Amino acid sequence: MPRMPALTTSSDGFLLHGEPFRIISGAMHYFRIHPDQWTDRLRKARLMGLNTIETYLPWNLHEPEPGTLVLDGFLDLPRWLRLAQDEGLHVLLRPGPFICAEWDDGGLPAWLLADPDIRLRSSDPRFTGAFDGYLDQLLPALRPFMAAHGGPVIAVQVENEYGAYGDDTAYLKHVHQALRDRGVEELLYTCDQASAEHLAAGTLPGTLATATFGSRVEENLAALRTHQPEGPLMCSEFWVGWFDHWGGPHHVRSAADAAADLDRLLSAGASVNIYMFHGGTNFGFTNGANHKHAYEPTVTSYDYDAPLTESGDPGPKYHAFREVIAHHTATPDEPAPAPALKLPVTDVELAHRAPLLPYLRGLSSTDTETPVTMNELGVHTGYVLYRTTLPGSGDGLLRFPDGVGDRAQVFVDGASVGVLERERHDETLSVRVPHAGAVLEVLVENMGGVNYGPRIGAPKGLLGPVSFQGTELRGWECRPVPLDDLAAVPFGPSTATTDAVPAFHRGTFEVDSPADTFLSLPGWTKGQAWVNGFHLGRYWNRGPQHTLYVPAPVLRPGANELVLLELHATTGTRAQFTDTPDLGPESD
Repeated sequence: MPRMPALTTSSDGFLLHGEPFRIISGAMHYFRIHPDQWTDRLRKARLMGLNTIETYLPWNLHEPEPGTLVLDGFLDLPRWLRLAQDEGLHVLLRPGPFICAEWDDGGLPAWLLADPDIRLRSSDPRFTGAFDGYLDQLLPALRPFMAAHGGPVIAVQVENEYGAYGDDTAYLKHVHQALRDRGVEELLYTCDQASAEHLAAGTLPGTLATATFGSRVEENLAALRTHQPEGPLMCSEFWVGWFDHWGGPHHVRSAADAAADLDRLLSAGASVNIYMFHGGTNFGFTNGANHKHAYEPTVTSYDYDAPLTESGDPGPKYHAFREVIAHHTATPDEPAPAPALKLPVTDVELAHRAPLLPYLRGLSSTDTETPVTMNELGVHTGYVLYRTTLPGSGDGLLRFPDGVGDRAQVFVDGASVGVLERERHDETLSVRVPHAGAVLEVLVENMGGVNYGPRIGAPKGLLGPVSFQGTELRGWECRPVPLDDLAAVPFGPSTATTDAVPAFHRGTFEVDSPADTFLSLPGWTKGQAWVNGFHLGRYWNRGPQHTLYVPAPVLRPGANELVLLELHATTGTRAQFTDTPDLGPESD
C-alpha cells in the first residue's frame, strides 16, 4: 500500500506532514556552480528566508552516452541533496526530460538528437524509451533523498512548460507514470505559462498545475485559479531577472519592482519558486541559444540579475526579498551574509602562443567527399576545421546555400577572408583566390544548442555543399579541435605584442590566497578561456558580458595558469583579473 506523501494539497494550499505549509523556494542549478561552493550558496538561500530550493537536472550531462550515468563533480546530485538537507531546506526536483534553462539543447542528450527522425517530447517510443532508460539509472541513486525515505525532496515536476511546445497528453501521462513506476511517491506537478491555452495543453487531470510568470501577479494567479478551481496557487517560476544574448543588452529588473510583485504573490497566499535565486555560470560549452526569427546564443554568465549574484554575493534583490519574506513567515534570526573577498587586481602576461591552424593540420582527419555536420562527426560541442582545395582562381563567390551552424571563419591559404554567422543568415562570401589549388579552410564554431521551441537539435558545422564560382567543392578533411586536454598544444615563446591569427596563448600568475575574481580581456576579440585547466567559457568583445567569473576553488596558492584560445586578433598579450564583474550596460 503506497505511503502518504510528505507534501500533500488541501483545497487552497499545501500540507507538509499534515500541517499547513507554504513553499518559499528559489532556483539554483548545482551544475552551474562549483561544487566547493554549494554549501555557501545553500546557506545563503536559507538566510534569505527560503525553506525550499529547486533545481533542474541536465539529462545531457548525467547521461552523456546511452547507459552511462555520471554523478560526480559538478553532477554529484546526491551530495548536493545531502547538503540541502543539512541546511534544513526542502527540495523541488525538475528532471525533465526537457529543462530549457537556457542550457545547451534544453538538456536533451546529443546522442538522442542524432536521430533526425525522432519526435522529441512526444509519445514516440524512441524518445520515451530513452528517457525511461535514463530514469532506470538515475532514480535508484536518488531514492534515499526522497521525502518518503527521509530525504529533502518533497515534489517532482512532470516535464517542463509542455503547453508551450505540444499537446500530446499521452506523452505527459507516460512521464508521470514513469516516475511513479520507479518509486517516486512524492507530489508530482506540472509547470506552464499562465495562459488558458498553455495550461490546457500542458497539464494533467489529477496532477497539481503550477504557473510561470514574472509580473501581473493577480491576473496570472486568476488564470491559474480558473484552470484549477481548487488546490494550492503556486508560481513555480517567478522571473525576477532575465538572461542575456551575445550582442544584446544586459537585462536587469529593479529590486523594488521585483520585491513588490513577490509581496503580492505572498499576500495572495500563493507559494513561490524564485527563478533564479542564484543563477551561476554556463561554464565550458554549456550555454544554450534561442531561435525564433534569428539564432541568438546565450552568454557565458547566467547571473540572471538574481538575488544572489553570479559570484554568490547578496545583491539588492537579496536584501529586498529577505525583508518581504520576513513580513510573511518566520525567518532566520541571523545577519545577512556579507560579500566574499575578491582576489586583488592581478595582471597576466601571456608570453607563450601556438597558432591554431598549423597545429590542427598535423592532426588526423575524417575525409569525406562533401562536408558533413559536426553531429555526423560525433562532435557535440566546440569547433571543427574543414579543409579542401579551390579548383579555380580570381574573384568569386563562396556559397554555403544551407548556411552554417553556427559561426564560420573562412581562410584561403591561411589568410582570413571573412566570417559567416547563422544569426545573420549568411550564405555567401566574396573572396579572391590567388591561384588554382589554393587551400580553403573553414573553422566552424558551435555557439550553443537551441534550448526552446521546435529547433532543438538543429545541426552544427557545415550544413551542406559549398561551391566557388558555381563549382561544388569536393574532397574535404574534417578535424575536430581537441580542447579536453591542452597539454598537447605546442606552445612556444610569443615574439609579437599583437596577433591577428587564431592561436592559443598561455601565461602564468601568482596567487597568495585564492579568492573569487573576474577575468577581463581588453584588446582581445573572441574565444575561450581556461584557468588551471578549468574551462571558464566563451568570451567575446561583442558583449554585453566583458568579464568571466573565476570561482575561488579554481585557483591555488602559488603559480596558476591562464590559457586563451583567441580566434581573431589581439592588440596585446596581457589579461587582467579584476575584483568587479562587468556584465554590460544595464537595460530594464
